[in-house]
Amino acid sequence: MNVPGLRELPRILLAVLFIVVAIAASLWILKPFLPALIWATLLVVATWPLMRAAQRRLWGKRGLAVIVMTTMLLLVVIVPLALAVLTIVEHAGDVGTWLKTLVQARMPAPPGWVEQVPVIGPKLAAEWQATAALRADELHANVVPYAKDAARWIVGKAGTLAAFFLHLLLTAIISAMLYYKGEAVAEGVRAFARRLAGTRGEQSVTLAGQAIRAVALGVVVTAVVQAALGGIGLAVAGVPLAAFLTALMFVLAVAQIGAGPVLLLVVIWLYWSGNPAWGTAMLVWTVIVSSLDNILRPLLIKRGADLPLVLIFAGVIGGLLAFGIVGLFVGPVVLAVTYTQLAAWVSEGAGSEESSVPK
Repeated sequence: MNVPGLRELPRILLAVLFIVVAIAASLWILKPFLPALIWATLLVVATWPLMRAAQRRLWGKRGLAVIVMTTMLLLVVIVPLALAVLTIVEHAGDVGTWLKTLVQARMPAPPGWVEQVPVIGPKLAAEWQATAALRADELHANVVPYAKDAARWIVGKAGTLAAFFLHLLLTAIISAMLYYKGEAVAEGVRAFARRLAGTRGEQSVTLAGQAIRAVALGVVVTAVVQAALGGIGLAVAGVPLAAFLTALMFVLAVAQIGAGPVLLLVVIWLYWSGNPAWGTAMLVWTVIVSSLDNILRPLLIKRGADLPLVLIFAGVIGGLLAFGIVGLFVGPVVLAVTYTQLAAWVSEGAGSEESSVPK
């Protein structure tokens, strides 16, 4: 049997195969630029409302607005991030020396109030007492392996600093290009989404932009505020390596671990070094700074997108574990788009079933 459609099948398959191979080859060629392109896209989408506001205040001149936004991007995001990485790498040796000096000291017994802390107090006091009972050489033997592992990891990462700074420079350049041609790029993405999935595809693009802004507001701004407040507390208390610890708090806050672990270690060190007054003050400050996660971040995320907070948090943490730092944005976008499309599909199916029921 001669079916006309079957004669076209090889041609269609070869055309699809050619398109797939061409896309894969293009991505392979652009592979060195993909990290910078992804980061530039995320930054531009997150700050696009600020870009439009700057253009309105600069007499509608797009070129001036691009210069202002690129400069702000350099001063607020790229330069602080580069300085944080440099600070961590430069002080890697100081951390090892500091830890070596620290473990040679004698850890004091836990204060009486530690045991009164609800739930974890007795266990925490017992562990503290057991650590305080160790001799200096035993404590040194327990701590140094972890310090060496951390130092080895930092030194290993230092070898990729040149590539890291090159990606930052490319991110700034691509961001300026996207700012200048933002509407055309957005329309091209929407047209591609419409071609793939019609109106629902265009809605997915809009939702992805909202999710990116929600994460940028909720995660990054909260991390900056936590690190800044924590750094102020460290400087006032006279803690050594305050710049290093502040940079570390920012990285941990972005990674959804929070500034709490660093501040708690500082509290222990203050008690250990015989400064109980500063230790108590820093403990109170630690509770205040750590509680910002539960107050500031939900408010900012709700301003960015009307999505369930559980969905955003799961996307942030899961994306971070799956894709690294860029997964902070990719994870929530994927979950938000999938959740919305599935909800729309289910509601459409329920509506069609109700309409088909005879009255």
